[in-house]
Amino acid sequence: MEEESTDIQNTYIPEPNPFLSRGCCQTPNLYHKNDGVFQHRCSKFDTYDWMENIPVPDHFKVFDVAEIRFKNSRKDFYRIPSDIELEVGDIVAVEASPGHDIGMVSMLGEVVRFQMRKKKVNPMDELKKVYRKARLTDIEKWVIAVETEDHTMFRARTLAASLNLQMKINDVEYQGDNTKAIFYYTADDRVDFRELIKIMAEEFKVRIEMRQIGARQEASRLGGIGSCGRELCCATWMNDFRSVTTHSARVQQLSLNPQKLAGQCGKLKCCLNYEYETYVDAMKEFPSTDLILKTKKGEALHQKTDIFQKLMWYSYANDPSSYMAIPLDKVKEIIDDNKKGKLPEKLEDFSFIQEQKSDFDNTVGQDDLTRFDNL
Repeated sequence: MEEESTDIQNTYIPEPNPFLSRGCCQTPNLYHKNDGVFQHRCSKFDTYDWMENIPVPDHFKVFDVAEIRFKNSRKDFYRIPSDIELEVGDIVAVEASPGHDIGMVSMLGEVVRFQMRKKKVNPMDELKKVYRKARLTDIEKWVIAVETEDHTMFRARTLAASLNLQMKINDVEYQGDNTKAIFYYTADDRVDFRELIKIMAEEFKVRIEMRQIGARQEASRLGGIGSCGRELCCATWMNDFRSVTTHSARVQQLSLNPQKLAGQCGKLKCCLNYEYETYVDAMKEFPSTDLILKTKKGEALHQKTDIFQKLMWYSYANDPSSYMAIPLDKVKEIIDDNKKGKLPEKLEDFSFIQEQKSDFDNTVGQDDLTRFDNL
């Protein structure tokens, strides 16, 4: 028996499995210790245990709640029974409704208490329990269920289309015991999918649950490449979605072009919030853009601002096509002089960059939508 076990371990080569979308680097193997299944780099829900190297006194009671990770869009907290010892990366069977689910332990110890506080979960509340470490039969049934998710999703889309339902099924998540499947969908209006549930329950032989998600959640599940050339943030590392408004674009001096500001989900890009606070802090030392600079040559109106070079661009009211970049300290100096009733000769004395706005002439019809029709 020992020689057979050694041969199995020596011949086992971990390989990535594209079908097992559980934040795993490989498929769990029935005859292996499964050391390489859980990797910190695999999931966007990965969290750093900053208390890992802090020594714990012997008399200290270990926190009895574990953070369990499921598909790469869901994780939850479960109570650990006193007779079970777990380690990060263990595959466990946990309480579900109905039956049990299979997940991986992503965090243990006192740091889980801080995670629960962040998620506003009370540790004293009644939590679902960890049943046991997953047996070989549990893992086998789990892998079979996961590998059928893509086929189930495509078949469900076909069934929804045959019933003329205005909905899009984005993802399917099977429960670990292969008795329940959650279908995530998006729809613009209310959808009556009662007939669809009957057909799917009869065909897939599982309990069906439908969950409607938003456009941002859809993009995070489907993934894709953003306009920056990188994989979508919502699909790689973001696990919560803050509201994004056009005010963020205005503060950052961006053009309010819907085609430029919208992401693949059709909503405003989440990255508009990344540098928003930096711009807000930088704008505190700039005067109001509504102030008019008065000179003997004429009044000047604000046109644009270069925040990080601390330049403000102005043009005369009677000559809006000619821009002049004036340093911030000079703008404040002119404003102070205007308050005292002093008028400088002209803005050109303070400007070191002048820009002439060119008039675009469409001589070749390059903005005509039908320009390629006769080719």
